[in-house]
Amino acid sequence: MKVTVERSTLLKSLGHVHRVVERRNTIPILSNLLLSGTEAGLKLKATDLDIEVVETVAADVPEPGATTVPAHTLYDIVRKLPDGAQVSLETTGETGLVLRSGRSRFQLQTLPESDFPDITAGEMAHGFKLPAGELKRLIDKTQFAISTEETRYYLNGIYLHTIDVDGRPMLRAVATDGHRLARVDTAAPQGSVGMPGVIVPRKAVAEIQKLLEDGESEVMVELSATKIRVATAAVVLTSKLIDGTFPDYQRVIPAGNDKRLTVDKGDFAASVDRVSTISSERGRAVKLSMADGRMTLSVTNPDSGSATEEIEVDYDASPLDIGFNARYLMDIAAQLDGDTALLKLADPGSPTVIQDRDGASALYVLMPMRV
Repeated sequence: MKVTVERSTLLKSLGHVHRVVERRNTIPILSNLLLSGTEAGLKLKATDLDIEVVETVAADVPEPGATTVPAHTLYDIVRKLPDGAQVSLETTGETGLVLRSGRSRFQLQTLPESDFPDITAGEMAHGFKLPAGELKRLIDKTQFAISTEETRYYLNGIYLHTIDVDGRPMLRAVATDGHRLARVDTAAPQGSVGMPGVIVPRKAVAEIQKLLEDGESEVMVELSATKIRVATAAVVLTSKLIDGTFPDYQRVIPAGNDKRLTVDKGDFAASVDRVSTISSERGRAVKLSMADGRMTLSVTNPDSGSATEEIEVDYDASPLDIGFNARYLMDIAAQLDGDTALLKLADPGSPTVIQDRDGASALYVLMPMRV
C-alpha cells in the first residue's frame, strides 16, 4: 500500500475514528486502525467490538492495499506534524508501515488486516433520513440524564422510538437515571414509523454527537433489533444496542401537577448556582419556597453556613416548599430553549415537570429531595 494524504484531512478523520479505540486492550488488534488504500481514497476503520466507525478521505493512492497500525500512536504523530504538510504512508514487508512527512520519518509496527474484526454484518430492517441538526438536538437535550449506574444497564443509553402524539407520529428520545428524566420529540421521518424501540448506549451516543458537528446535512439512520447505523456524507458509525427493556417512562411523568410557576430561566439558574456554593458536595440540595409572586432559594450546610436569595416569579397557587439537587436544576435549565422556565408542581414529595412553555417538544421531570 502506498498513499499520500493532506495532514489536516487525515487529522480530522483520525479525530473521529481513534476515539472509539480503548487505550488499554487485551486484544492487540483492537488497539489498531485498519487503513485501506482504495480507488475512493484512504479508508480508516476502528472498532472496540461494540462500535465501529468507518471514514473515507480524499487521498492519492498509487498502490492500493491495506494494513493496521496503532491508533493512538498514529493520531499523536499526525497531530504533531506542521500544518499544511503532506503525509505519505507506505507498507514495508509484512509487519511495517513507514510514515513520511517533510523531514520526518516514522516506522510503525503493523498487524495483518485479515485479523481485523468486522461487526457490521447483518441486515438493517428499518431506515430513515433526518436533518443532522434534529438528531443532534434529540441527543443534546437528553444525553445529560443517561444513568451511569452499571447495575441498571438498560438505563445506560437513550431510548429511541416512535410514538403517536395527538394523531401525529413522532420520533422520541428518552433518558433517565431514576432522579431525572428527559424526553424530546421531533416529527417522525418517513420510514421510521413501526421501527423497534431501541436503547443506544452512552458511548455510541457521545460518538454520534461528535459526528454531527455540521447540523445542515442529512443523516441516514438504519436499525435492526440489535444494531444501529448512522451515516453522514463521509462517516459510517455502527453500534450494538443495549439488550434490555427500557422502563415504562410514561408512568413517572405526572399529569395532575396543578401549581404553575414561571420564572426567568437565566435569573433562576444563576440564583441556584450562587446559593449552592454553600451546599455540601454530597447533598447539593437547594430548597425552593414559593408564595405570592416570590421564590426564596435557600441552602443550609451545618459545616459551612447558609445562603438565601429571593427572585420574582409568576406564581399564584398555595405556598409550597420543595427541595431539589442544585446540579440537576442547572442541567435542566441549560437545556431549555426559551427565556423562561415553566415548573409544574404538586407537593414536596412528588416529581416536578419542567418545560420552557406548555406543549414544548422537550419535557423534563425532576424528583424532589428532602430538605
